[in-house]
Amino acid sequence: MIFRKTAVLGVGLLGASFSLALKKNGLCNHITGFGRSRENLGRAKDLGILDAVAADPESACSDADLILLAAPAGSFVELTRQAAPSIKKGAIVTDVGSVKGDLVSELERLMPPGAHFIGSHPIAGSDRSGIEAAHAELFCDALCIVTPTEQSDPSALKNVMELWSGLGSKVMAMGPARHDRVYAAVSHLPHLIAFAMVNTVSDIDKSYLSYCGQGFKDMTRIAASSPDIWTDISLLNRQNLIEMIALFKENLNRMDAHLKTAEPDALKQEFIRASTARKSIGQD
Repeated sequence: MIFRKTAVLGVGLLGASFSLALKKNGLCNHITGFGRSRENLGRAKDLGILDAVAADPESACSDADLILLAAPAGSFVELTRQAAPSIKKGAIVTDVGSVKGDLVSELERLMPPGAHFIGSHPIAGSDRSGIEAAHAELFCDALCIVTPTEQSDPSALKNVMELWSGLGSKVMAMGPARHDRVYAAVSHLPHLIAFAMVNTVSDIDKSYLSYCGQGFKDMTRIAASSPDIWTDISLLNRQNLIEMIALFKENLNRMDAHLKTAEPDALKQEFIRASTARKSIGQD
């Protein structure tokens, strides 16, 4: 499906890459963007990422066939409320947020008659942020989770899944609640741990960071991610995260206990269990 007009609300790495990918794959004729920074919007227009910029969400979404929510997830509800008066019948609204759950239900309720929200989560990104890091191939070969509900319009769902396939993603459907539990474990918890690891070393002695090797850099790369985005994600998925943090503490406490009692076999078994599980997911 080719969209005549697309509105992108939030023109950072994901929003800008989505625009570039739409253009490269010939899936949209015109893209209008809205964001907090007029300077950033102007730069995106100069770079050919956007065809036009708008002063507010309502004007950005006027007559749009496709609307992408690509700002921090905590702003999705307010952006949609502001845009709602201009969202036309038949329009499809989707997003790139990594939290779904109750947010999906709330966004569905905000849809004007005849418009449809279908949640999306492309598993793509970078520790770099902003339009300077954007590129049209960001979603190629990336997994994209689409999160339909019982209220989802079948035609809109089909179009959203075909859209992500058209951008090169491997698409699968998953319920919003399961999505949030899965990504609390494999994405949100690791980000919190990375932030905590860097803070821990800084608390010991910030100068130690200058001695770190590739292992520490690899494990903490995601700690350079946007604090605004990860504050929103963590709070929106806090119940799942609280549970995952408790389980992580149990694993760390077991290792702590084995160290205190100097039990090499028990400690080695923890390492073997983790090594075996990690090998099952393959290399990047």
